[in-house]
Amino acid sequence: MSKKTIHPAKVIAGGVMPPGDKSISHRYAMLAGIAEGTTEMANFALAADCHSTLGCMKSLGAEVKVEKDVVRVTGHGLRGLKSSWRSLDAGNSGTTIRLLSGILAGQNFTTKIAGDDSLNKRPMKRILTPLREMGAQIKAREDNFAPLEIHGGKLRGIHYEMPMASAQVKSAVLLAGLFADGETSLTEPARTRDHTEIALEEFGAPIERHARTIHIRAKGEIKLTGRKVEVPGDLSSAVFFIAAASLFPESSLHIQAVGLNPTRTAILDVLSRMGASIQILSLRSAQGEIIGDIAVKGAQLKGGVIEGAEIPLVIDELPMLAALGPFTEEGIEIRNAAELRVKESDRIRALAENLRRMGAMVEERPDGLKVAGRNAGKTHGAEIEPHGDHRIAMAFAVAALGAEGATTIRDAECAGVSYPTFYEDLARVSE
Repeated sequence: MSKKTIHPAKVIAGGVMPPGDKSISHRYAMLAGIAEGTTEMANFALAADCHSTLGCMKSLGAEVKVEKDVVRVTGHGLRGLKSSWRSLDAGNSGTTIRLLSGILAGQNFTTKIAGDDSLNKRPMKRILTPLREMGAQIKAREDNFAPLEIHGGKLRGIHYEMPMASAQVKSAVLLAGLFADGETSLTEPARTRDHTEIALEEFGAPIERHARTIHIRAKGEIKLTGRKVEVPGDLSSAVFFIAAASLFPESSLHIQAVGLNPTRTAILDVLSRMGASIQILSLRSAQGEIIGDIAVKGAQLKGGVIEGAEIPLVIDELPMLAALGPFTEEGIEIRNAAELRVKESDRIRALAENLRRMGAMVEERPDGLKVAGRNAGKTHGAEIEPHGDHRIAMAFAVAALGAEGATTIRDAECAGVSYPTFYEDLARVSE
């Protein structure tokens, strides 16, 4: 198990290009595998999670070629997948298992899919319910956990009122809708990231959107077509660098080619509200996704409360926001975020535990936590236990830059799940 020692910094300066967006890479890889012809994906995420998706698509008969961050996937149409002789391995990736289950539900064969110990403890009932309503036959451990055994077959279109805001559940239903008879539609209780809808449209699926209701209309056989696509830089990865630069008054950082989809940029609104100095530069569009550069300068962060409808829009960035708490004027309070307990780790517990190790005052709650601000005292270096969670490891590597003394991140390589070169990039811009 590797350890990484992080020393305090005085300033963050220079430039960084975050890796390809994980969410978009997953979706492009899956759609490429059920499209006709070859899809070439530039800036495909190097993250282990996305390579779990590529491995699954390869096991299902798609042709996959990887050359650094350019990936080519050749599919043979919606009905072109083949049964895998072994169980599919989703690794640590909830996106892989949940979204791919929607595709597998419509196949004419049976598939087993599971992941690592962490993934096999994450709840799957949320996708099982709508997929079963569409006619899928799926077995799960304790009717909620992987391994899943999916008996693919004929699906019927439904309208699904989502009980919770979840881009993964929405995506599983829409992907199953590609194979269903008639129209599939769903209504989400709050807006979530819309990369699946954009990607489906780009590959040729008949998608309609009206407010928070999305329709996929299967008028006869849907045909998806392979194409050239560019994956934007991952905003969730860029957030660690925005946070780092915000810690030091003299910082000046340029973050290049970041995805700025409006369903993802709520985190920039939250950080700006807290006092961060963020400027968006040079916007352009690629396959329906918005890409731009971000300039960040040092700031005095106020802190504040994150709650309610904002939570699903910043769920991945909450660990970084919480870890910033001790460096803000008012502290950080996170409410209505019980979902954090069923991520790659129990993130509420992991955040509270590690913040306390660094000397911060933390109140842990069932659905969030309250972290005292800088008036409660300075943070100090500590040994951090990320519990195998990439976002916990990276959040505390950033917090370590502002602490007194060295910090050691245990199991540091878990950051590679989403950002293999994170520590090198952070060291390069830290002075």
